[in-house]
Amino acid sequence: MLKYYLDFEKPIKELDTQILELEMETTPSKTDSILLEKLKAKRLIKMEKIYSKLSRWQRVQLARHPKRPYSLDYIKYFSPEFIELHGDRYFMDDPAVVTGIGKLGDKKVVYVGQQKGRNTKENLYRNFGMMRPEGYRKALRIMKLAEKFNLPIITLIDTIGAYPGIGAEERGQGEAIARNLMEMSGLSVPILSVVIGEGASGGALGIAVCDKMLMLENTWFSVISPEGCASILYHDAKKAEVAAESLKPTPKDLVELGICDRIIKEPNGGAHRDFEASASELKKVLLEELDLVSNNDPSDFLENRVRKYDKLGYYQETA
Repeated sequence: MLKYYLDFEKPIKELDTQILELEMETTPSKTDSILLEKLKAKRLIKMEKIYSKLSRWQRVQLARHPKRPYSLDYIKYFSPEFIELHGDRYFMDDPAVVTGIGKLGDKKVVYVGQQKGRNTKENLYRNFGMMRPEGYRKALRIMKLAEKFNLPIITLIDTIGAYPGIGAEERGQGEAIARNLMEMSGLSVPILSVVIGEGASGGALGIAVCDKMLMLENTWFSVISPEGCASILYHDAKKAEVAAESLKPTPKDLVELGICDRIIKEPNGGAHRDFEASASELKKVLLEELDLVSNNDPSDFLENRVRKYDKLGYYQETA
């Protein structure tokens, strides 16, 4: 049973509690066993009813679930022999982003993943998944290494944004993100980007230029967080639910807008409820998409990306 439930999950919590009490019985009666099976069936129906009709704000909340798998969870599942590489060779290492070389199936790949912490100590170390300029420069250094050795790149996106501190601005936060956008556009190796949790602002975009944008089912990707949007538009962060509806940040919304290329199904209730099933499905999809983009001519990657992103906006030239 989970220790943390979102507000809309309270009916499931009640059933989980009853199920746990029955499962802890040392000598359950036949009546207990029958009741247990009925409760499990009722729980499954309740979960399907709740999670099939989630609002945009509820999906945002699921993307933030503290038990949700993070980048390192997926990387270690895909590649137990993963070799992490550190530092930007300019200033320092940034623990908010994990980079290195590993495998996906029998393919050698480079991973770049934003990493949050599980507790206060880890979150302080990982800076809550908010990258600083050295993080973007580290990511770019490793991606350039991938290009040198002709290795595909997989980026895992999960951040509330780039770090807004004074030190980060002094060291060129905006320039670091802009350079990544420019350099990633022209890399002559395949790039797959996966939103595994939150994808906010330039903090996410700085490692998200890609050939294919994939999103797990209960994630979001937007120019700003719902709270930030509500603070600006309504002068009240508590109106985040209203802002989420206007932002349309969910995978389904972004497929319709042409931003997301594919939605990856999650286990009923979210990736945190069955990590192995979620990771296995993500691995399968990544291998499929990697096979497709790997057939592209390296000289075509820039043109293909320009074409991909050109379709997202509309402009008109006037005399």
